[in-house]
Amino acid sequence: MREVPTPPTTPSPPRPRGKLQGFLSNLGPDVISGAANQDPSCIVTYSLAGAAYGYATLWTSLFCLPLLAAVQLMCARLGMVSGRGLVGAVRAYYPKWVLFSTSALLSLANIVTLGADLGGMAEVTQMVTGVGTLCWILVYAGVIAGSLFFLSYWQIERLFKWLCLLVFAYVVAAFLARPDWPAALSMTVLPRAEFSRSYLSIIVAILGATMSPYFLFWQVSQQVEEEYAMGRRTLVERKGASRTELERSGIDVFAGAFISKLITYFITLTTGATLFLHGQKNISTAKEAAAALEPLAGPAAYWLFALGVIGTGLLSIPTMAGSAAYAVAEAARWKASLHEKPRFAPDFYVVLLLSLLLGLGLIYMGFNVVQMLFWASVLNGLLAPASILLVVLLTSSRQVMGARVTPSWMRWMGWISVVLTGAAALIMLVSFLS
Repeated sequence: MREVPTPPTTPSPPRPRGKLQGFLSNLGPDVISGAANQDPSCIVTYSLAGAAYGYATLWTSLFCLPLLAAVQLMCARLGMVSGRGLVGAVRAYYPKWVLFSTSALLSLANIVTLGADLGGMAEVTQMVTGVGTLCWILVYAGVIAGSLFFLSYWQIERLFKWLCLLVFAYVVAAFLARPDWPAALSMTVLPRAEFSRSYLSIIVAILGATMSPYFLFWQVSQQVEEEYAMGRRTLVERKGASRTELERSGIDVFAGAFISKLITYFITLTTGATLFLHGQKNISTAKEAAAALEPLAGPAAYWLFALGVIGTGLLSIPTMAGSAAYAVAEAARWKASLHEKPRFAPDFYVVLLLSLLLGLGLIYMGFNVVQMLFWASVLNGLLAPASILLVVLLTSSRQVMGARVTPSWMRWMGWISVVLTGAAALIMLVSFLS
């Protein structure tokens, strides 16, 4: 392992001023993870669900909420109790083939998704500004890289919290679309399933988007980052968590999961109330979904939807690059922390920058955004059940968690998530072969 300089002691986070800043300061990494789980590729999935089936898939938000919350809570507990990131825990307790295959698949999936999301953000921005897509891709990549390299961990966390507010643009856009609320609420609590191949494919896609592997890895790493930033630099110092800390984290986790599925709900509601009713069912990018809204729901809804795509991209792309960097650095036993300056964790930041450059390179090499979204979905669909399985097994182990093993209800939710995402991956593979 390469020797790096010992970093100087870093100051505590600045105290918030004002009620809104005070409120944001109480939100932890779990809320950020929940909001970051709505990247532009997921927005395409939820928009397509609304455009193709109206309100018929709204029930999935309610159904997936407890599953998402349970898995996210297990990730948070793993980071808090073990003191390691997810890949670090895999390295400590599983064979090397599990470690390297997991790290490689995650990095590959994240780079492809990252490139597709950069392209999607740039297309939406080009649509509303008239400035070329390739220019905006460079601007967004530069802004994201600059923030990760030159801001402190506390500044990055604060920036992410403010970006979380942008996802609520979808809520306003949904009200502007004037949905049929009685019909929407009825289909939310009383599912009306359709046993067709296309409908099942949409449900599979929604499940895959809900349990995106990158946000699971990011979630665990951010719990470790929080403790590292508090001065707990060694594994011994980070290990263990009190019942109070776990309970506080549980509240934060549920808030993050709730925000994630709330946004899913309102994206589907917006496109269901507009595109579906007017027969515009064939959309393949976030740009097409936003453009189609303007003549149907007015310019305000169009602008808000576009703002939501850009905001979620700015929030999710750093988490993809970051989770890939955490995975590779932890697998190689390098120092991995956004709290450190690049000169104190050079390998980690090299991987982070390389992830962004590779994603950027896929666009400039001429890869189609829609095709990249497709392959990103394939990779994430295959990795999701394996990632959740690792989380369930690790958090159920007394060797890893000691007395803080996950309670039985949480494990059951985790196993249900493994079965559902595994079935979704199998259905996806069968559909390719048939």
